[in-house]
Amino acid sequence: MRIGVLMLPTDPWRQTVERARHLESLGYAHLWTYDHLSWRRYRDRPWHAAIPWLTGLAGATERVRLGTMVTSPNFRHPVTLAKEAMTLDHVSDGRLTLGIGAGGTGFDATVLGGPAPTPRERTARFTEFVEVLDELLREPATTHRGEHYAAEEARMIPGCVQRPRLPLAIAAAGPRGLALAARIGDAWITYGEPNAADQSAAATEAAVRKQAAMLDERCTEAGRDPAALDRFFLVGNTQEQPLASVAAFEDFVGRYERLGFTDIVFHDPRRDDPAWTDDPGIADAIAERLNKD
Repeated sequence: MRIGVLMLPTDPWRQTVERARHLESLGYAHLWTYDHLSWRRYRDRPWHAAIPWLTGLAGATERVRLGTMVTSPNFRHPVTLAKEAMTLDHVSDGRLTLGIGAGGTGFDATVLGGPAPTPRERTARFTEFVEVLDELLREPATTHRGEHYAAEEARMIPGCVQRPRLPLAIAAAGPRGLALAARIGDAWITYGEPNAADQSAAATEAAVRKQAAMLDERCTEAGRDPAALDRFFLVGNTQEQPLASVAAFEDFVGRYERLGFTDIVFHDPRRDDPAWTDDPGIADAIAERLNKD
């Protein structure tokens, strides 16, 4: 099981670099950040752009993988995102994983002045977004004319460091998103059932077990080995508190490893955020315990 940390892109740059280097020195496998223009309770607080932020960390670190958790079609076009991601793959010497989601319904959905898409529109847009992005990152030139996106001989030269392209990690919870992950993704991201009334540990685990089984079925239908996809679980959106202690975290990791997950990502605790008020020292304690195994 690989363990990663999600850092919010909010802090002064020197502080961010210091923290990222420390987490890398502890042996964590990957570092992530959210890709938003602003976010929830941080709407009127500092919030930096994900791609430049990750590019800076690529230059400040040496080993740890970097990724978006997750980038969004709400304010991105696949051509410009592909060019930025290809470039970041070079800057990081092949350490980028591009996490992609359908896009939420909050501020980012309307910030460019248009109406928020319906659920059906979001799903159709997401599918086309990923399909076009996949082709762009694989081919030196791409032409596409679709319902939501167009590209005219878009050049992606020299291409990605990672071949045939950098990994795409698809965030999905429903049938269509899971089918898309099975067909195109190199990895799957989930944090449970986003709209469930019951966010208890047991209910979340049951929902994730159901999602994982559906992903297996969609992989088989697509002619892919289900084991070929890495599986990421993002901690921190349910009632469970796995960062309460090292023992709690070990129990959590063991349960999700038995569900077939290859990677766990937790939010870096922050004293100034009401959702993640665990002791910031827990990241050190978890790493110390993992390094003993």
